[in-house]
Amino acid sequence: MFCNQCEQTAKDGGCTKIGVCGKNEEVSNLQDLLIHSVQGLALYAAEGRKQGIVDEAADLFTLEAVFSTLTNVDFDPTRFQELINRAVQLRNEMKDKVAAAGGKTDFTEAASTFTPSDTIEGLDAQGAALNFIQSLDEDENIRSLKQTLLYGLKGIAAYADHAWILGQKDDAIAGFVYEALVALMARGLSVDDCVAVALKAGEINLRTMEILDAGNTGTYGHPQPTSVPLGARKGKCILITGHDLKDLQLLLEQTEGKGINIYTHGEMLPAHAYPELKKYSHFYGHFGTAWQNQHKEFPNFPGPVLFTTNCIQKPKDSYKDRIFTDGLVGWPGCTHITGKDYTAVIEKALAMEGFPEDTDRGSVMVGFGRNTVLGVADKVIEGVKSKAIRHFFLVGGCDGAKPGRDYYTKFVEQVPADCMVLTLACGKFRFFDKDLGDIGGIPRLLDVGQCNDAYSAIKIAVALADAFDCGVNDLPLSMILSWYEQKAVAILLTLLYLGIKDIRLGPSLPAFITPGVLQVLVDNFAIKPVAETPEEDMATILAA
Repeated sequence: MFCNQCEQTAKDGGCTKIGVCGKNEEVSNLQDLLIHSVQGLALYAAEGRKQGIVDEAADLFTLEAVFSTLTNVDFDPTRFQELINRAVQLRNEMKDKVAAAGGKTDFTEAASTFTPSDTIEGLDAQGAALNFIQSLDEDENIRSLKQTLLYGLKGIAAYADHAWILGQKDDAIAGFVYEALVALMARGLSVDDCVAVALKAGEINLRTMEILDAGNTGTYGHPQPTSVPLGARKGKCILITGHDLKDLQLLLEQTEGKGINIYTHGEMLPAHAYPELKKYSHFYGHFGTAWQNQHKEFPNFPGPVLFTTNCIQKPKDSYKDRIFTDGLVGWPGCTHITGKDYTAVIEKALAMEGFPEDTDRGSVMVGFGRNTVLGVADKVIEGVKSKAIRHFFLVGGCDGAKPGRDYYTKFVEQVPADCMVLTLACGKFRFFDKDLGDIGGIPRLLDVGQCNDAYSAIKIAVALADAFDCGVNDLPLSMILSWYEQKAVAILLTLLYLGIKDIRLGPSLPAFITPGVLQVLVDNFAIKPVAETPEEDMATILAA
C-alpha cells in the first residue's frame, strides 16, 4: 500500500505497511480500486451530461463512494466490495444511456472496461496492481497536483453528501466531480492545467459549502450564542460524534422521554447552538476534548457511542461492543445502523450504568456563526477604528494526534489582549475551553462552528472587507490553519480560489506537495508553513 492523503503519514512521506489511522493494506487497495471504478462511471456520466443525461442516483452514489475513501470513514472490506460492484453496474447502465443518445462510448481508459473480481481477495490484488498514486502521472509535480485535486474532491464529496442529506443539491457539483475524475486520467497536462482544475475545485467547494450552510440553517435555524456544559448530568447517556446534524436530530427525537441524556463529541459540539436542536431538554453537554485523547475518553464514557461520519481512528477492540456507526461509517466488529433506527443504541444506553452523579467541569460558548458576528458588526468595526481591536486571527482547521499540534494552543495563548480569535473545525479543541475575556462585550474567542462552517467564516471576512472598502487580504486578519485530512484540502483550495494570501499552514506541509508545487503556491499565493515557534509567527504578523 501507499497512502499519503492525510497529515499523519509515517516517516518518508507515506504509510506503506499500515496506515497511522489503522487502515490496513487490503482496505487501502480496495479504496484505490473504488476510485478507479468510479472513474469509469465518470467517463460516461461526463459524456452523458453533454447529451443532457443527468442521473441523480449515479450522482449521489459517486459522492458517497468518493466520500467513503476519505480518512477514517470506512474500514470494512465487504462494504467496499459492494461499492465497487455498484460503481461498475452504474457505469454500464450509463454507457447504455449515452449510446442511446448518440454520445461517445469508445473510451480507451482502463477504467471504462474494468471488470471486478468476485472475491475480496481478488479485488485486493486488483487494487494493489493499480499502483494508483504512482500511476497518476510520471512527472512528480503533475502527480502532486493531481493528488491535491483528488484529495480536494474527497472533501467536496463529503460536504456535498452532508448537504444532500438535508435536501440541498446542485447538479454542477456532481458534474464537476465527474470532470475532475476524468482529468485525473489525462496525460500531457501542464502545471498550469492542473492548477486551473484545482482552483475550479475550490470554486465548486465554495458552492458546496454554501448549500450545506443553507441546509443547516434552513432546517435548524441560525446558530445562537450558547453555553455548553463540559461536565455530566446524572443518568443514562449516549455520545454522538461526527458532523451530520440530521442524525443528531433523529437521535434526539427517538430518545425523547426515555431518560437518556445526549452528549456531543468532536465536531458535533457546535450543534448545541442550533435553535431546533437545543430545544430538546435532554440534549445536555459535550464530552471529550483533544482529538488524540479520544481513545482514553470513550472507555470512560458510561454509555454507547454513535459515529455518524469520520472522526476517529479505527476503534480499539476493547470497546467495539458499544460502538455504533451510521451512514458511510463502517468498521469490522462494530454494529452498523440501517434505516436510521437507533433502537439498538437506545437499548444499549439503558443497559449501561450511565453517569452516577452530576459533575461540573465548566462550560464553553458556541454559536458565533456569521449571523451572530455580523449582528454586532458595527461594534467590531468601531472597535477596529478606535484601535480597541488591533488584529483578527482565524486559528482553526482539522486536528490529529501527530506531535506539533501544541503550536496552535501556544499561539492562541500568546494572542495579545487587543486581538480577537475566530476558530472553527476540530482544531479548536486544542484551546476551545480557554477564557480569553472580551473586547467591548464581544468574546475574544469566537467559535464559528464545524469545518463545514468555513463558509460562515468566509462570509464574515468578506462582509468586513466590504465594510472597510478593501480586499480580504487588506484586512487586519491572519489565517493560521492546521490540516489533517481531505476536507481541509478542499477548504484550502477554496481560499486559494478566492485569492486569499499569506495563509500559514501546519503543523507540517502535505507530504504529497513536491518542492516544485510548493514554489508555485508560494509564488502565487504566498502560502507558507507555520514557523518553528508561534512566537516567530506572532512577531512577523503583528510587525507587518
